[in-house]
Amino acid sequence: MAAGGDGPATAVAPGKLAKSIEEYLSEHPGAAVLEDGRVLFDMRAARYSVTEQHGRCLLQLWNDERNLMRAVVEIAERAQCLRLMTRRMGVAKPQALVLVPTSDRRTPTTREAARRNYQRLVERALTRRFIGSKVDGLRSAMDLEHSFGPAYVRGRLLKGSAADAVIGVSAAESGAMVDGILTLGILWLDHCRQKSDGRRHFGGLKVIVPAGAWRTTAERMAWLNHGAAEFQLFTLDERSEELEPVDFRDTGNLDSRLVHAFSSVAAIERCGTGIARLMGMVPPAAQDRIEVRATSASDVGLHLHGLEFARVRHGFAAGSFAREDEITFGAGANETPLTDENEAMCRELLVRLFASRRPDGLRTDPLFRMQPERWLEAELRSRISELLPGLRGDLVYSQVPALSTGDRGMLDLLTLDRNGRLTVIELKADEDLHLPLQALDYWIRVRALNADRQAVPGGGRAVSAFERQGYFAGAEVSELTPRLLLAGPALRIHPANEPVLRYFSPQVEWELVAVSEHWRRELKVVFRKRSGDART
Repeated sequence: MAAGGDGPATAVAPGKLAKSIEEYLSEHPGAAVLEDGRVLFDMRAARYSVTEQHGRCLLQLWNDERNLMRAVVEIAERAQCLRLMTRRMGVAKPQALVLVPTSDRRTPTTREAARRNYQRLVERALTRRFIGSKVDGLRSAMDLEHSFGPAYVRGRLLKGSAADAVIGVSAAESGAMVDGILTLGILWLDHCRQKSDGRRHFGGLKVIVPAGAWRTTAERMAWLNHGAAEFQLFTLDERSEELEPVDFRDTGNLDSRLVHAFSSVAAIERCGTGIARLMGMVPPAAQDRIEVRATSASDVGLHLHGLEFARVRHGFAAGSFAREDEITFGAGANETPLTDENEAMCRELLVRLFASRRPDGLRTDPLFRMQPERWLEAELRSRISELLPGLRGDLVYSQVPALSTGDRGMLDLLTLDRNGRLTVIELKADEDLHLPLQALDYWIRVRALNADRQAVPGGGRAVSAFERQGYFAGAEVSELTPRLLLAGPALRIHPANEPVLRYFSPQVEWELVAVSEHWRRELKVVFRKRSGDART
């Protein structure tokens, strides 16, 4: 490894750089990647590849929101951290990335002490609030077999033969940890019920979140099966130690918006000149593999198996009212304007891209591994009527934007079934403990927009927000609540997903679809489970 302590960074061979990075990430699976003090990637939810290519150490990082590729030129080890000096394509000045052991910037000792203090605080608050009940078995120890992490305090509240499962999370934990508490709470309730010796009946779940951080959990909790368990939500003020109930059935109107639909055909025509230039650089044998997809009325991306590798934006030229196409290649942090000077480099990168990103490519190749969800989405979207015959393949919207003014991103696919009923589709190519409740977020918003119906002058019926904004042209969107479909490779569906789904409200009609493990080469449905098959 490079020089230790706070000494200067030392340039070493690319192979040794790669080995040092691999060793650090292996030793710290919960590491985070910082740039200018900001967390770019939490490695618990991100993927990486570090390789030696053409005499350079290439580091690639990616998750659902972004991807980054840098050439690492120097490293320095500093106080449990690894500082990387990197270069990105088209930028001369080196940029520093820092690998830290955890996205939680507290020291391990401080973090553990804070969690012990929070555990004692929860016990005191529960004892005062529920007089006559006994707080039993509070803990925050790691239990990987059952997916329980140390960020959550969990235990039982006992009163005679009756019992409730209890789970809490401190304000010191990350926002993602706080938002994930209901998934872990459902699993904890299910675990308590399975391990009960029969003398006690676990009737419900009490969830404790920080004051002011209840909304996501409240919105989700409203759509659980309240006939299967009594769900209660509380906020805990860690200064006053006050435990206050939250009425999750009255969270107010959802702040959801929907941008107006645009014509994809018109957008592609508008950007035609730029698209033609890019297509002229694509190897002829690969041109039929390209998907040209509009993301706005003046913005078109070129995709290879879900990975956007180039983009054309049609707008005004600088200092002029004349219109022109701005062309970029690369994606995310590597997006670079196309010029006459770098066209040869663009051609070279495209050759490598098309050689690497193919169904029978090498799993060790970063271009093959990049954005697997988007690849799976592209495959499913192109064959949706064949694989899921009940759905309309001619009316499919991908990455629907602005469904919420919050920060929950965009849903993967939205379509109609043959009866005009909305269907929300959420995909994961790898295990994701929180998939069901994250998908429920989108379902809640799609339901609200569909229920927002207004009469159209001269029309015979009230139409949904989707129809008013130009979606599903020529189709009639049913008033029925949407369906929710979750899909992923059979061996990559987290074993906790189905137990969580069983606690959904009967009003949420869900379906879990498992596809073949080698879906890049051959996509087929292996099995399907529906909400009506089994109820908790």
